[in-house]
Amino acid sequence: MDRENHFIGQSTAFLDSVERASRAAALNRPVLVIGERGTGKELVAERLHRLSPRWDGPLVTMNCAALPETLIEAELFGHEAGAFTGATRARQGRFEEADGGTLFLDELATLSASAQERLLRAVEYGEVTRIGSNKAIRVDIRIVAATNEHLPGLVDQGKFRADLLDRLSFEVVTLPPLRNREGDVPVLADHFGRRMASELGWPYWPGFTEDAAEALLAHPWPGNVRELRNVVERAVYRWDDPERPVAEIVFDPFASPWRPEAAAVEDKGAPVVPAAAAVPPAAAVTDVTDFKQAVDAHERMILEGALARSRYNQRAAAKSLNLSYDQLRHALRRHDLL
Repeated sequence: MDRENHFIGQSTAFLDSVERASRAAALNRPVLVIGERGTGKELVAERLHRLSPRWDGPLVTMNCAALPETLIEAELFGHEAGAFTGATRARQGRFEEADGGTLFLDELATLSASAQERLLRAVEYGEVTRIGSNKAIRVDIRIVAATNEHLPGLVDQGKFRADLLDRLSFEVVTLPPLRNREGDVPVLADHFGRRMASELGWPYWPGFTEDAAEALLAHPWPGNVRELRNVVERAVYRWDDPERPVAEIVFDPFASPWRPEAAAVEDKGAPVVPAAAAVPPAAAVTDVTDFKQAVDAHERMILEGALARSRYNQRAAAKSLNLSYDQLRHALRRHDLL
């Protein structure tokens, strides 16, 4: 693997999933890799291939969601010349390309019913038939498939074949999301930060400020490791002083006072609450005898209300008040709410 494609982490949940994949690698059996986007499913597939007896054979990848339904079967199984409009010459499919190696099917759950049926036959008999041909071709491959869907649930809904799932689920490796990998965010952030600093020619890696590190820890990371890498590398490249620790973290690259407004979506199932209603009413001005104390009390009340509404998720509270995360943290410290 190159330096872009390796595992980094120390949490038990992460190491357990890597160990399970490593143990399954030596067996010539299909493996399902389950995980949210950005958790490293393709890296696991590569590990399964490199640690297997097929390591010197091809590793062929196909994203089942990247092609229209009409082309998926032709991509998987190949076609003969004239099999359909535009098929001017015969072409191998991914099964033939992967002969002697590993075929990685990403986004498996998006396969059509007909593609699932043909895939089942290929897995059962080790044969594929090109579209437009009646001749079966023997192939020797190992299938690794990945998805972020709960496949047994899709079987119950009639959207995925139970017999195909049975064939592909000899081993199932489920990757934990980054939010459940305790202690891995600082390790990964430091790795990506060092690498970006080196790419930019910085003399050394100054690290992050305490507030920036706390912001990285507090973020829920819906995009997992891929999102973390983008956030960290963006923060480093935007930082103008390589002698000081990085202090500014931007989680949303689209954040801008000039960005176009999103189209309003009407939710008929919930009443519309005016924004002003989220702010508690101020004390009657005739009762105020100390201006600063009254302002501080009102500000504290607003902060406490926002925290309660967001279930004490500070990032959500900041968003609800139209504050940055750092601005909210500063206000909370000022009122001893941290």
